[in-house]
Amino acid sequence: MLAYIGRRISIAILILFGSTFITYNLQAYAGDPLAELRQSTEQNKQFLIDQLTKQLNLDVPPPARYFMWLQGILGVFTGNADLGMTRNKLPVIDQVVAAIPTTVRLVTVSTVLAIVLGITFGVLSAIRQYSRLDYSLTFVSFFLFSLPIFWVAVLLKEYMAIRFNDFLVNPVVDHIWAGGTAIVLAFVLAGFVGGSRRRVFATFGVGFLIFFGAFEAMSATLWLKDPSIGIIAIGVFGIGIAFGLTHVFTGLSNKKALGAAFTSVGFSLGMYYPFQQLAKGDTNYMVFTALAITMLVVSYFIGYFFTKIDKGPVIRVAMLTAFFTSLLTVIDRVMQTWKPYTELGAVAGRPIQTQGPVNILLKSNDFWINNLDLFTHILLPTTALTLISFAGYLRFSRGSVLEVLSMDYIRTARAKGVTEREVILRHALRNAMIPLTTLIAFDIAGILGGALITESVFGWRGMGSLSIEAIQNQDLNLLMGTFSITAFLAVMATLAADLIYSALDPRIRIRK
Repeated sequence: MLAYIGRRISIAILILFGSTFITYNLQAYAGDPLAELRQSTEQNKQFLIDQLTKQLNLDVPPPARYFMWLQGILGVFTGNADLGMTRNKLPVIDQVVAAIPTTVRLVTVSTVLAIVLGITFGVLSAIRQYSRLDYSLTFVSFFLFSLPIFWVAVLLKEYMAIRFNDFLVNPVVDHIWAGGTAIVLAFVLAGFVGGSRRRVFATFGVGFLIFFGAFEAMSATLWLKDPSIGIIAIGVFGIGIAFGLTHVFTGLSNKKALGAAFTSVGFSLGMYYPFQQLAKGDTNYMVFTALAITMLVVSYFIGYFFTKIDKGPVIRVAMLTAFFTSLLTVIDRVMQTWKPYTELGAVAGRPIQTQGPVNILLKSNDFWINNLDLFTHILLPTTALTLISFAGYLRFSRGSVLEVLSMDYIRTARAKGVTEREVILRHALRNAMIPLTTLIAFDIAGILGGALITESVFGWRGMGSLSIEAIQNQDLNLLMGTFSITAFLAVMATLAADLIYSALDPRIRIRK
């Protein structure tokens, strides 16, 4: 294993050297930083040309200049890494370090959501092949996959920000709109539930009544002006979560798992009021970390002590139930901040933001207001990126699961009497994840590459915007600073993917 890793690292170093060398020289020969100065009519034109030539070492041939740049990069081994200076005489490393947190905050959330949701719905689509759900998800995935990201971003700004902010002035849902939306949501719910025609129509009818009633209640109470969930609603949702997770992981016939899930719901509800007291405006992330660790540890032991055999699925059910129920408690606390946030002068009743990562006019020391501001700024770009990536993961995971389900060992497991749940979760899903590993690894590695179009549309200055700026200004050092980080993460992703292969499938062995 160590020899294999050593070989792969050596190959990675050669790839990094080759890719950076080619990129550096292509950009150096393609652009002319002196072009504007040569066309200038200033009297000190030659002085400015000589000054910029000296600053950027333009009198040195690009191949030799690359090694001068590489010498600064290799300083990372001595703790003196130097990515050079930008054309504005600013350290490149400072520009990159300032852009990375913005990019990570923007792209990480959308990548994780796309992976989780895409794989989840892809597996559901494969399990229920040629069903109403499968056809619906296939249509949605192809539709989203065909949309250009800039168009999606502009539509989100128009309808989820501008018009929604206008709607919040008087958030009364029209009866026709409420009925139409309730029909669509009920249709989606019926597709997920599936079953006989009678069952589908029954689900559709019940779903329509629930959704239409919810919209009417929201209108009557002006809920969107001052939203909340409350401990009773959290308890109802928690019970539903307990049933759902137990059904997925063990089946409702497993009373031990169901009991562990209900106990986790009770524990989460018991933490509701203590959390409200601890989560004041002057709270911090340390309090959240302590509460999260407490929740996970307690729910782990709940699942552990509820059964003596096959503890793994029961523990997962207990921990996930506690997590999602506790998440509702956090969301409820955020909702309590919604009205004070929208009434701030810097927000002016228009909470959904369309430009930049933060509201520079907002001056507050309240933990919840500051985090709600971050959320309202990241909502639209994250939604745009998630929708596009979600479609790809859904189609890819569906095809992968269908391929695995046709294998001989799956038919053998079914013939031996293994339940369909165990066939999917323990046999099919693990092997279906193998081809997805490379895609996931590259997407995670590409997080620091930024999102060029999305950052431009929503006014975020991240790694993507920095790369575009470097190309437009023919700033070679700045371009290489962003490219070298992206290239390094890409080659490390291939190594990580190969190592994960062997963990997912014991049949894969790495040569010594």
